Amino acid sequence: MLEPRKATEDEISLNHGREYVREVGRRCKEGESYLDGGDTVVCPDSFEAALLSAGAGLTAVDQVIDGKCDNVFCAVRPPGHHAENSQAMGFCLFNNAAISARYAQTQKGLDRIMIFDWDVHHGNGTQNSFYSDPSVFYSSIHQFPFYPGTGAGDETGTGDGLGTTLNFPMPAYSQDADYMAVLENKLVPKIFEFNPDLIILSAGFDAHQNDPLANMEISTACFGAMTKMILATAEEVCQGRLISLLEGGYDHSALGDSVASHLGNLLSLDSEHR
Repeated sequence: MLEPRKATEDEISLNHGREYVREVGRRCKEGESYLDGGDTVVCPDSFEAALLSAGAGLTAVDQVIDGKCDNVFCAVRPPGHHAENSQAMGFCLFNNAAISARYAQTQKGLDRIMIFDWDVHHGNGTQNSFYSDPSVFYSSIHQFPFYPGTGAGDETGTGDGLGTTLNFPMPAYSQDADYMAVLENKLVPKIFEFNPDLIILSAGFDAHQNDPLANMEISTACFGAMTKMILATAEEVCQGRLISLLEGGYDHSALGDSVASHLGNLLSLDSEHR
C-alpha cells in the first residue's frame, strides 16, 4: 500500500486557479459548511483531505511512470471529476484526474493522456479542463439526461481539441451488455487511434444496480470486466500504464464489492508481470 503525499498549491494550480485553491482552504478552515449551492459539504479538515486526494493521483503517476508499479488504484475522498477550474460542485473540491494528467505532462514529459470516466454522472469538470486541448482525450459513459446536465453526444471538443472529447450518454436502466458493447466497439478503437502514453480512469461505481443515486443496472462483475478490457488495451498502447481514481459510489456494500472486483483485475496484471 502506498502512502499519498499532499499536493502542493503549485500542483493543484496546474488545473485550478490559484486564488480558488486558496479560497477553498480559507473557507474550509473558517468552518463553512458548503462550497456550492448545497451538496458539496465541507468541514475544517476537508482542505487537507482534498490535498491528499489530489496528491494520491500524483503519487500514482510517479509510481507508474517511474516503473515501480504496473498500475495504481487511489481510494480517495473527496472525489474530483465535477470540480471546475474555479468552482466546487458535486462533492468535488479539486479535479484529481485533471491534476494528475497535467502533472504527467509537465513533470513526467508525457505527450498524450487518455481519461476514461465510467462514473454514472458526467465529469463536467474534467471535460471542460481539456475541451480545447488535443493532448488529452476525455471520454465518459454516463446516465443521460442526469446530473450535472452535460455530456451529450454532440459535445466533442472545440478548436484544436475538436474530436478529443467522446461522450457515451446512456439511458436509465442500461445493463452490462450495453456498457460492454460501447467499450468494445466504440471506446477501445478510439484509444488505439489516440495512442496515449497513459490511461487515467475516473472510476466511479455509482452505475451499480444497487446504488441509490442513479438508475442504472450495472453489476459488480461488469466493473471487473470493464477493468480487464481497459487494462488489456493499456498493455497494447502504453505499456500497461494505468492509474485509477475513485469517484462516486453510494451503496457501501456495492461500492466495496465493485472496488474489490476492480482491484482483483488490476492485481492480476501485476501477478502476470512478477
